[in-house]
Amino acid sequence: MDISTSEPTRRAITRREFTLIIASSFGALLEWYDFYIYAALAGTFSTLFFPSGNDTTAFLASLATFGAGFLVRPLGALFFGRLGDRIGRKYTFMATIVLMGAATVGVGLLPSFAKIGMLAPVLLVGLRLLQGFALGGETGGAATYLAEHSPASRRGLYTSSLQTTATLGLLSSIAVVSASRSAMDNASFQDWGWRVPFLVSLVLLVISVYLRTKLAESPTFQRMKEAGKLSESPISESFGKWENLKYVLIMLFSTASGVGVVFGTGHFYSMYFLQNTLKVAPDTVSLFLAIALVCVFPFYLVFGWLSDRIGRKWIMMTACLLLALTTQPIFHALTHYANPKLELFQKTSPVTVHADDCHFSLFAAPRSECDRIRSFLSASGVSYQQVPLQGGQTTATAIGDVTVHGSDRGDLERALLAAGWVQHADPSQINAPAVVFLMWLLIVYLAMVYGPMAAFMVELFPA
Repeated sequence: MDISTSEPTRRAITRREFTLIIASSFGALLEWYDFYIYAALAGTFSTLFFPSGNDTTAFLASLATFGAGFLVRPLGALFFGRLGDRIGRKYTFMATIVLMGAATVGVGLLPSFAKIGMLAPVLLVGLRLLQGFALGGETGGAATYLAEHSPASRRGLYTSSLQTTATLGLLSSIAVVSASRSAMDNASFQDWGWRVPFLVSLVLLVISVYLRTKLAESPTFQRMKEAGKLSESPISESFGKWENLKYVLIMLFSTASGVGVVFGTGHFYSMYFLQNTLKVAPDTVSLFLAIALVCVFPFYLVFGWLSDRIGRKWIMMTACLLLALTTQPIFHALTHYANPKLELFQKTSPVTVHADDCHFSLFAAPRSECDRIRSFLSASGVSYQQVPLQGGQTTATAIGDVTVHGSDRGDLERALLAAGWVQHADPSQINAPAVVFLMWLLIVYLAMVYGPMAAFMVELFPA
């Protein structure tokens, strides 16, 4: 059965359609808010829930835990997609929002590593997996529900309103985290204040559940149910038949993977790069990102509307191509405009590590001199190259014309400072409009992909 409708191309949005959009979008906004709080607090979590001894490794482990939520999203989409085909769209994404809310509150109540040891990161990963599982079901379920209520000529526009919730969720999480930080001193925030943004979601959950209880079931699902055409085994029909499986594979390896790269680059890596490599203050980065997100917001709707007129595919492909061509220049420009002193240092004082091969260790303190040197340089936002030791040589680090023997952090830091390295970006040297524009540009690419995405998926897999 096709989900298209015979409604006229030009007409005003009805009150019922507006209510559907608001209720569907608010629930999705809450789920993205819950999902993004962790990203906004990744630096804090690296010290709370992972072993000390290597700050860079702990931070990377914290980011990996955030990424774990994305890994299980396809499983959530499969599970809740099947459930939606069996019991209906409304009750399915009611379940996803309750599951997400419970997992988020669970993170807010979780004891730290200092109190329960390795059980802390294990439980944290488990709760992140639950969040990703729920989000996978929410995204597809809400998109299907909204698309099945939309006229065919406006499906891109209506469903793009749902796609704005990812940006609004990130913006909301940044706002709540920033407000919590501002309301107390840093020690209090590290001790207990970080829990506040997670517990706030409980109030939002109650509101969202109330709104969704007012929604009716999808008309497409109702017609299928009345006609006795509900699938008995939707998963086997989707993956057991080549004519269906080929579209699943196309979606997975082209569209979904491309969206993941654009999504991560626009929303997260630019923020991580500014904070941890360019050493811009977290509050400043949050402000820049918030401004960029607000400025991008209308473009989700613009590209959704445009996809109703020229098609979804070409807009999405153009975004991926532009990102591939401009990512490196954009991040070079971010370095130039956010921390010009660091850029000058890297040009005038190249760093080379002369050492034997390093060893990988996830949580333990670095073992070899190479490990310790590279860990320090990475944490300091310093780019370097490594060359193997020749016969009779000892471990050394060349910083411009100066050579530091051994792996003592104090010696390395003094040599870096003498060569012009800066520990923090100078606020007076930051070109704020340029940085915001570059962050905005990366997120516009996301709007180009994400705005038409829901309509594209629903039309690729019609009910």
